[in-house]
Amino acid sequence: MAGKPSPDYAALKARVQELTQRVWDLPAIKARYSRLAQEGIPRKTLHRDEIIAHKQEILERVQKRAEEYEFLSHSCAKGSALALMEEFGLGNMEIAKALSPFPGFGMTGWICGAVTGGLIALGLYFGSDDILDYEGTGRTMTAARTFIPRFEEAMGSILCPKIQEEVIFGRYMDPRASRENFDAFVRAGGYEKCALPPGVAARLAAQVIIESLESVNCEQPKATTRGSRPKPGCR
Repeated sequence: MAGKPSPDYAALKARVQELTQRVWDLPAIKARYSRLAQEGIPRKTLHRDEIIAHKQEILERVQKRAEEYEFLSHSCAKGSALALMEEFGLGNMEIAKALSPFPGFGMTGWICGAVTGGLIALGLYFGSDDILDYEGTGRTMTAARTFIPRFEEAMGSILCPKIQEEVIFGRYMDPRASRENFDAFVRAGGYEKCALPPGVAARLAAQVIIESLESVNCEQPKATTRGSRPKPGCR
């Protein structure tokens, strides 16, 4: 039986280099973030057909914004989640605050925070306000079981140290282990380079959401606001 496909490490490393050399428009990024912080995540009316028609544009936008929010916040978890929340009108800024300890799973060397942020957004989109809605819980699990393997296939791992070693730095920097490690991480362009995983995660999670729209024939109005409960995929 064939093994798992190997990531395109050359393309990933080229992307890391591109992020290192990017001229980040910090005033514009900060202004956009400040609006979210002051006004909250804007509620949206999501038009199924419009989203499907603009799929590639949406994927490009969430990827870039996840990279930008990681660079601004110094958090891969916040980067991926916030880009998706903004795009699809999900959640609130308290969720971004709650994601503070999740990069590297509390910087313990476990799951990449970009994956966690993506999962949070998928939970907000596919889940239910009712904790007894087991079907809603099941939808989130289905989405997660699609998203996580795709991230692993794209990046080679879902673990922070493996991604740092094989894609980003060539070794595990472990920036919270000591002041020396942290300073080395910053000098190596850590916040620029670590924008890669949240960009990938946000794009893949958005793809899962859009695929759910593509796969469902809706028998009700296709334009709905967040907070209403259309059938799954008809949002």
